[in-house]
Amino acid sequence: MRYMLDTNTVSYLLKNQYPSIQQHLQQTALSAICISSITEAELLRGIKKKPEAVNLKKLVNAFLIRTDVLPWDSQVAVAYASFRTACEREGKSLSAMDMLIASHSLAVGATLISNDKAFYQVEHLLVLEDWTTL
Repeated sequence: MRYMLDTNTVSYLLKNQYPSIQQHLQQTALSAICISSITEAELLRGIKKKPEAVNLKKLVNAFLIRTDVLPWDSQVAVAYASFRTACEREGKSLSAMDMLIASHSLAVGATLISNDKAFYQVEHLLVLEDWTTL
């Protein structure tokens, strides 16, 4: 089983907002954890917006060194086309970045770890878990 952490989950982890995320990670092999390169981009954007947040930059960089960052490639583009079309048929919409991350999790067969309510409006199309609760 592979677990793809979305951006809000990583943010919660780095800020230690939900100890349950850390508990889930301790029970999961590091090799099973990954993020999308889209999440990497969002994390890097966050530290660029706050250059004075030196500690945050250190935390993000340490996290990225230890975490498998998967590239957004042609296989993911195919999954994106299908996923977005399915969402539009149902009249559901996600932000552009959420759409890309969700498609990435589908393409690699990963469970998407998020508590973002936007994903749960299309949970029948995704494999989702919320690690903010035990």
